[in-house]
Amino acid sequence: MNDSAADGGAKRDILSEKLDLKTKLAYGAGDLGPAITANISVFFLLVFFTNVAGIPAGLAGSILMIGKIWDGINDPFVGFLTDKTKSRRWGRRLPWMFYGAIPFGIFFFLQWIVPQFSANQSENIWPLFWYYVVIGVISQAFYTVVNLPYTAMTPELTQDYDERTSLNSYRFTFSIGGSILSLILTQIVFSAIADRQQQYLVLAAVSTVISILGLYWCVFGVRDRILAFEAKRIQTEEPESLSFFEQLKIVFSNRPFLFVIGIYLCSWLGVQVTASIIPYFVVTCMGLKESDVPTVMIAVQGTALLMLFVWGALSKKIGKKIVYFLGMTLWIIAAAGLFFLQPGQIVLMYVMAVMAGIGVSTAYLIPWSMIPDVIELDELQTGQRREGIFYGFMVLLQKFGLALGLFLVGNALQVSGFKESVAGSPLPIQPESALFAIRVAVGPIPTICLIFGLVLTYFYPITREMHAEIMLKLKERQEKRGS
Repeated sequence: MNDSAADGGAKRDILSEKLDLKTKLAYGAGDLGPAITANISVFFLLVFFTNVAGIPAGLAGSILMIGKIWDGINDPFVGFLTDKTKSRRWGRRLPWMFYGAIPFGIFFFLQWIVPQFSANQSENIWPLFWYYVVIGVISQAFYTVVNLPYTAMTPELTQDYDERTSLNSYRFTFSIGGSILSLILTQIVFSAIADRQQQYLVLAAVSTVISILGLYWCVFGVRDRILAFEAKRIQTEEPESLSFFEQLKIVFSNRPFLFVIGIYLCSWLGVQVTASIIPYFVVTCMGLKESDVPTVMIAVQGTALLMLFVWGALSKKIGKKIVYFLGMTLWIIAAAGLFFLQPGQIVLMYVMAVMAGIGVSTAYLIPWSMIPDVIELDELQTGQRREGIFYGFMVLLQKFGLALGLFLVGNALQVSGFKESVAGSPLPIQPESALFAIRVAVGPIPTICLIFGLVLTYFYPITREMHAEIMLKLKERQEKRGS
């Protein structure tokens, strides 16, 4: 037997083994950087634009919308390219993460600088507007370069139905843990530094370093397992002859996939709209300080982190659908209740934050555990593995929805009379119309999104039994080709 054959046998042995703790931790670490940077951006970038850079809320929402739309557009193309990437040393996904990590961190940091284009920027904010648009577009592009290949690795690390839920539990432990870490860092930095602009610069610098290190931990920690999968895929996959647009047609003819992206869009839109408006809600509606915002969000994210492994264990016994229904029901009750909260009801606010966190954990865990099952159904039907393009379009549609949500929130605040401020000046008192708009964004809008997600989950067709049948047929096909 030659060396290459021996290597192939060793790699097949690796794939037959259960994932060890070291690999799961390394895989989870890959979501640390994207989670920290995305969390800080969702919670504070709109606030930074309006209250530090002095950009009107409508324009600030437009900046975020443009970045997210571009982010969505480049997702399927990056996914398609990662599917086509060939590297004996790194495989298909890892080169993108390895070379994209440092630019990803640099351009995230540049979003938190307030460049001085004129002596009186408040009279002409357009140079500042276009600076943030350009930096935001580049930053989102590199976010895709490192994050989309990462998310597409889940079905390549394990083909076991329940182990994927476990693997995603580790992923979102780091994801939610990164979100909590970013909030703790925010609280420390905000308490130690008085200048509002310097607060965000220091926070961004620390987050950048942590993000880059987490990505490299992932790359080197999962490399052996990924290369073993690549060796097996090359041996068993049918030759690719379809164009990009022909692949798109196949992807969107996959009915379960349409359910998954709908479920994810609804649940994640609820998460992101709530996260972007919470800083305004805590300060303007509940009468608390800006330094209290991270504490509220830690209550949500900390609960979500603790519940991840609880939901992961329950899903093995009662199924993914029921777990999603249980979590979303509690979140819907909390979201509806936030609309009616009044200043002084602080304890009740934290109770609702905990209830929301229980639901948020299922929004992280369940849709991402469903998508690998969809990919295997596609493989059974077509003979091809298209992780990149499936994940790319899942994220594209999610980001389009998020972009629209942020755009509407920003413009709703501006129409309602929301008053922006600049660094160094006190926060203005907001009119009643702005307070009502904030309440609508924190309560009824997420509630509607989550209800739609529940409806789609009810009709999602792939069960554990159906997935077992898919895997059996794929195994039989592979054995026939190997014989």
